[in-house]
Amino acid sequence: MPRRDKPIPTGRIRRTARVGTLVGAQAARGAATRAANIARSEEARRAALERRYAETAEQIVDVLGTMKGAAMKVGQVVSFIDLEFVPPEYRDLIQEKLAELRSAAPVVSFDRMRKVVEDDLEQPLAAAFAHFDPEAVAAASIGQVYRAHLHDGREVAVKVQYPGVSAAVRADMQNLGLLLRLARRIAPGLDPQAIAGEIRERIIDECDYELEAMAHRAFERDWRGHPFVFVPAVVSSLSRERVLVTEWVDGMPFDEVKSLPKEERDRFAEIVYRFFIGSFHRTGHFSADPHPGNYLLMDDGRVAFIDFGMNKKLTAERVEAERAWLRAAMERDHDALRKQLAALGFFDAADERVTAERLMDHVWALSWWWFEDREATISREFVAEIMVDGGDPRSEYWDLMRRETLPGDAVFAHRMAGLVFAVLGQLEATGNWHRIAREYLYEDPPSTPLGEAEAPFWGLAPAA
Repeated sequence: MPRRDKPIPTGRIRRTARVGTLVGAQAARGAATRAANIARSEEARRAALERRYAETAEQIVDVLGTMKGAAMKVGQVVSFIDLEFVPPEYRDLIQEKLAELRSAAPVVSFDRMRKVVEDDLEQPLAAAFAHFDPEAVAAASIGQVYRAHLHDGREVAVKVQYPGVSAAVRADMQNLGLLLRLARRIAPGLDPQAIAGEIRERIIDECDYELEAMAHRAFERDWRGHPFVFVPAVVSSLSRERVLVTEWVDGMPFDEVKSLPKEERDRFAEIVYRFFIGSFHRTGHFSADPHPGNYLLMDDGRVAFIDFGMNKKLTAERVEAERAWLRAAMERDHDALRKQLAALGFFDAADERVTAERLMDHVWALSWWWFEDREATISREFVAEIMVDGGDPRSEYWDLMRRETLPGDAVFAHRMAGLVFAVLGQLEATGNWHRIAREYLYEDPPSTPLGEAEAPFWGLAPAA
C-alpha cells in the first residue's frame, strides 16, 4: 500500500545524502569490478558486468522510486530501456520495478491536494467545480490527476501538483550532476556536463503548469481537426501554476492496446509515430515524453495525447539541420554526415579518430530499420539489440561513442525518438518506416492510408 503524507525531502543536503550514498557505493563497486577484471576471463568479465548492471538498476529504481522530484523524472527516462544486457533471472524483477516509476507514485491525501487547488484558484472547490471526485485517477512524477465536472456540465481532468514538489525539484537540480551519474550507469553515452543545462530548463518548466498550459494550447491548435490525432482543450480560466484543467478524454490505455489484434496495434503504432516524429518535422514543436500513459485509443479510432509538460520548440533552421544529416546518412554520404554532425556538436571535428566511415556504420547500425526501403517489425528483442549499439560498453562502436557527446539542444529530440522506438517495440509494430520517414525528409507523397488521410490537413498533395 502507498504511504500517505510522507513529507517530500526538499533540502539539498537531505536529498544529496540519499542520492550521493548510492553513487558512492556504485563507484566503489565499479572500481572493484575493474580491478578484478584484470585477472578474469572474457566470460567472467561479462558475467561480472551483467551482475553490476543488474545491481545498479535495482538500486537506482529503489532510491529514485521513493522521490517525487527530478530524480523521479530521471528514473522515468531510464524506465523505457529494455535491459537485454541484464541476465534473464534479473530482468523481470527490474522491469517490474521500472514500471512502478512509470505508473505509480506515492499518494498524497486529498485534503492536502485540495488545499493546493483552492489556494491556486483562490476559491473553494465547490465554487470552481460542480463535482470533484476525491479519488485520484492517475499519479505522475510531480502530481496527481482527478476527475471533475464544471458547473456548465463539462467533464474535466484536473492535474494537481504535489505540495512541496517544486522545491524538491529545484533541490534535485542542484544535485543534477549526481543524478545524471546515476542515469549514466545504464546509459553510459550520457555526457552529464553537456546536457545538464537543457535538462534543468525542461524539468523546471514542468513545475509550472501555466507554462504547460501554454504548450498544451499550442499543440491543441496545431492538431485541431486532425483526422486521427486529438489533443483535448485546456480550461484556461481554471489553470494556474500548480493546477491544470483540461477536457476529459475516455479511451483505451496502452496496456490494453498491446493486447489488440496485430493490424490494430500497427495502426496505433503508426499514429504514435506520426504524432511525435511528425510534430518535430511539421511544426518544430514536439512533446519530449512519449510515455505510454500519455495517450489513449478513443472509440472513434483517434488517439488522444494528453500531457505536454516536457516539450521543446526548435527553430526551422535547427529542424532542417537535423533533416540534413539524416538525409546524408540515408544516402550514405559519408563526408556530409561527418561534417554535419560535427557542426551540430556531436563530436570534435578535429578528432581524426572519428572517421566518416565508422560514423556512418554506427548510424546505420542504429537506424537501418527505417533507412532501408522495406517492412520491418520492431520487437522488444530488436529494441534491446539497438540499445546496446546506442550506449553499451559491449558494443563494437563503444570506442567511437566514448569520443562523442550529445549536444544540449539535441537531448530531448533524441530522447523522444528513442522512446518512440521503444514504444513501437512494446507493440511489436510492423511498417515501412522508411517510406513514412521520406514524407518528412524528402516531402515524398503519403505512403500509407494514414498518410493519405492526414495529407489534406497539412496542405500536402495526395499520392498520385
